[in-house]
Amino acid sequence: MTRFPLFLIVIPTIPTNAKWAKNGVTVAGDKGWGNATNSLITPFGLCIDDDDDQTVVVADYRNHRIMQWKKGDTMNGQVVAGGNGSGNGFDQLNNPTDVLIDKETDSLIICARGSRRVVRWHRRSGTTQGEILIDDIDCFGLTMDDQRYLYVSNYVKHEVRRYQLGDRNGTLVAGGNGKGNGFEQFNEPHYLFVDRQQNVYVSDNENHRVMKWNKGAKEGIVIAGGHGYGDGLAHLYYPNGLFVDTLGTLYVADHGNHRVMRWTQGAKQGTVIVGGNGKGEGANQFNGLISLSFDRHGNLYVADENNNRVQRFSLQ
Repeated sequence: MTRFPLFLIVIPTIPTNAKWAKNGVTVAGDKGWGNATNSLITPFGLCIDDDDDQTVVVADYRNHRIMQWKKGDTMNGQVVAGGNGSGNGFDQLNNPTDVLIDKETDSLIICARGSRRVVRWHRRSGTTQGEILIDDIDCFGLTMDDQRYLYVSNYVKHEVRRYQLGDRNGTLVAGGNGKGNGFEQFNEPHYLFVDRQQNVYVSDNENHRVMKWNKGAKEGIVIAGGHGYGDGLAHLYYPNGLFVDTLGTLYVADHGNHRVMRWTQGAKQGTVIVGGNGKGEGANQFNGLISLSFDRHGNLYVADENNNRVQRFSLQ
């Protein structure tokens, strides 16, 4: 399996006919709802640190903290940012929705939706507070390209902006034409992915579609969904987290349908790769999944929001 290392993540090349185990294994939050270090309350964004043996880092939304589980830590995770209640203090987070790892500075970059800011929290031992990178922003999702530009979705302004670290204004790269369902618009953009060509993929949540905006484009292309909400293979229902592999295959967390979908390039409909067995708490079910990611081996990780857990599905 070939892969291309970036500052943030390893993007695997996954065969378009790949299959995953139907039953997931809980790798974070195995004690369900709660604020102990073995629990989560509505996990949102997550990322995998392959440099640290498949460590899972997850935004623990309603606990106002970022949690980390190293591989094999089936019991207790570690609070690595926040965890001091909801608030706007430098030692606090307020409803974090997304998190990424910046390898260059060995830090976490976090969208703190509730306090309307993007913050950086260094990973070194003893760090007790973060620093503000961007403030006064209704952020939801974020990602970074291999040139270390930061991309942030604004779900109130219905736009995505790209920032150089240290720049608080950014450059518009997608949307920004008001709320709507036109090809130049979004209706609550949530999660993001950027490829090696700096093309931006956006889960256009309330339009029930995923958009691709080529670098420099004035409008996007619908690459998944776009037919209104529904549970058919051509539909999405409040899509959230997304991932694109080196072949251009899209993987999307289909929140309202409790399934992960795969859309190959140019496909008119997707295929269900895990879930799709109704809402529930079984090992082959989800209850409102939010985000997803892959490790370098192609194993799939899913933040299962209302089951308060992260599931890993092994590539077969």
